Amino acid sequence: MDDALLAPAPHSFGDHLRLWRRRRRLSQLDLALDAEVSQKHLSFCESGRARPSREMVLRLAEHLAVPLRERNALLLAAGYAPLYPERRLDDPSLAAAREAVARVLEGHEPYPALAVDRHWTLLAMNAAVPALLAGVREARLMEPPVNVLRLSLHPGGLAPAIVNLGDWRTHILERLARQVETTADPTLAALAEEIAAYPAPPSDAPGPGSPAAAIALPLRLRTPLGELAFVSTVTVFGTPVDVTLSELAIEAFFPADAATKRALMGR
Repeated sequence: MDDALLAPAPHSFGDHLRLWRRRRRLSQLDLALDAEVSQKHLSFCESGRARPSREMVLRLAEHLAVPLRERNALLLAAGYAPLYPERRLDDPSLAAAREAVARVLEGHEPYPALAVDRHWTLLAMNAAVPALLAGVREARLMEPPVNVLRLSLHPGGLAPAIVNLGDWRTHILERLARQVETTADPTLAALAEEIAAYPAPPSDAPGPGSPAAAIALPLRLRTPLGELAFVSTVTVFGTPVDVTLSELAIEAFFPADAATKRALMGR
């Protein structure tokens, strides 16, 4: 893993800024040009010789694509109050967001869809998902809080039911690695290490061809309905100003072949 992700937790604003700049593989000059600030002032902010304005903190965070949770940490380190609230999803003020999530999940039926937080903890699912979990062997993996990546790749979870486990495992680990690099989240880093330690099957031979397989890696799963194949899409809130909503994602699964569509449509 990149050394920048293993660095000690930052304390000062300069520490925070330096770590995020290095995570984005930018020099001081690169960031200064992108954010339209002087390299000298940026250097002084990193060294602690200058205190950035609140507007400067937010501008640098925007150009570094810092997640909202960490933007609050940058603001605090610079001596300012956090800007982005973090409320539980069941907070009354997020009722509209909860309704939107429920509508997306229900509207995707009879195909499976689920909502997760930043650590892949299951928040909600539609009525099509439980039928796909029949192969889970260890009941503890289904006890809240359920981590969907652990559930899918653990030997006692769905792993034995995944036909193309080798390729799917590689896909999930690569996706998780990109997420760790983007967010620098230590919980995600630990999850990636845990999953990487699960038994690794050999890479799979190509499965039956389908139009979907030409554009995305399908998940091929043995279920009580037979072998099903899915491709997935991820939906996020487009302009969140709440930390919780910024970290929420809906993963929707679509049939990757005609047989899967017929099985889920009940015909």
